[in-house]
Amino acid sequence: MRILIVEDEPKVTRTLVKGLEADHFAVDVAENGEDGLQLSTEIDYDLVILDWNLPKLDGLTVLRKLRKSGSVARILFLSARKEISDRINALQAGADDFLVKPFSFDELNARVGALLRRPTELLDKISVDDLVLDRMRHSVSRAGKLIGLTQREYAVLEYLMRNAGRTVTRTMVVEHVWNLGFDGLTNIVDVYINYLRAKIDQGSDNPLIHTVRGVGYSINSSERDGQTSPGVRSFQSGKTGFERQTTP
Repeated sequence: MRILIVEDEPKVTRTLVKGLEADHFAVDVAENGEDGLQLSTEIDYDLVILDWNLPKLDGLTVLRKLRKSGSVARILFLSARKEISDRINALQAGADDFLVKPFSFDELNARVGALLRRPTELLDKISVDDLVLDRMRHSVSRAGKLIGLTQREYAVLEYLMRNAGRTVTRTMVVEHVWNLGFDGLTNIVDVYINYLRAKIDQGSDNPLIHTVRGVGYSINSSERDGQTSPGVRSFQSGKTGFERQTTP
């Protein structure tokens, strides 16, 4: 999942990026309100963490412009402003939550999880036939056997499984798994698909990862492109990413 941080304090940004990337989010950073507004209107972020006092365009103006444009992105306001009236203004303008600086990263992380759970998009488990991805344990298993994946392999598989039964393009995978600092080619997706196939499908009579020639990839229990396999299931309840840097 992908998060945008709009923050001009380097120390706060470093803390957020380090913590969120450790929790397997792809993270982009904008250092001023204008860049933050541009990014958040061009890219479909799962969450935007937005500071109030920003250069060029303040956070409240960014928030109002986003909501006026029809954006439904979840927005966590982060500000040193402590007045109740400021919190009310931000929430009435369309913020989903408000956290006062200085803050505990553990609390921020809990609020991020709560916001991402509001629509039922972030599920505890996703299952396609006998392949199960467990977000709570950050584990993957097939037919009850645990499969060891790298962080990037896990992120690619999670995106495929969130879109089970649909075809996703290489560009879509890159945009949701790598952050804006990635300047490689989209064929990096082919490399990771091959890694996943070797760990998930090799030796199986029922391969789950399918190539849709000329388009991209899909994950389901049949090769019927664009149709959700009857084996696709999801489970709900419980808990559950300008300046850029990433590695493939």
